[in-house]
Amino acid sequence: MPAEDRAAFIRTHTRLLPVPHAPEILLHVAQEATELWQKTEEELATIGLPPPFWAFAWAGGQALARHLLDHPDLVAGRTVLDFASGSGLVGIAAMKAGARHVLAADIDAFAGSAIGLNAAANGVALEVTLDDLVGRDGDWDVVLAGDICYERELAARVIAWLDRLSRRGATVLIGDPGRSYLPKDRLDAIATYQVPVTRALEDAEIKKSSVWRLKPG
Repeated sequence: MPAEDRAAFIRTHTRLLPVPHAPEILLHVAQEATELWQKTEEELATIGLPPPFWAFAWAGGQALARHLLDHPDLVAGRTVLDFASGSGLVGIAAMKAGARHVLAADIDAFAGSAIGLNAAANGVALEVTLDDLVGRDGDWDVVLAGDICYERELAARVIAWLDRLSRRGATVLIGDPGRSYLPKDRLDAIATYQVPVTRALEDAEIKKSSVWRLKPG
């Protein structure tokens, strides 16, 4: 699907609203979560549309965004990777907190379009890549990742890569509400928030979510 059609789809099926736990930031989000999710599943075979992770402010991302906005010293003047960026929420927060440059990475082309729309709505500029960066090192000062531990193999692969980045000196921060495959024994919790979420996608309306710093292995 051409980029202009992806952008039109996003505008049609979302509304620009403040993020519940970081209202300084506006995102194009789906109001009817299950409706959009079902629509994308139905159209998957015909237009190649993956599940719309980009259309929601997930708990871990909200926690991480709030923490960056409240503690801008973590990213101010630094180069940042927002991994598995989705909506671009965390990268936008990093730019608002004074990051020198943010690369927002997501392998979903619809996420790439959503990141661009959301960045523009918030008056910031993010570089966007659709490349799978796992295993690569762009010499980023800070690596941010929200809600990446929901699948066993994905979590293991990503955490091993983040560990290598941490050992060479990058600050690695993960936002997560306690997903099944979060390796807590390898992390230090540095902040915890009560985050409003979409009940249709989560098991509650408020999700206790933490910001974790990866301990070098």
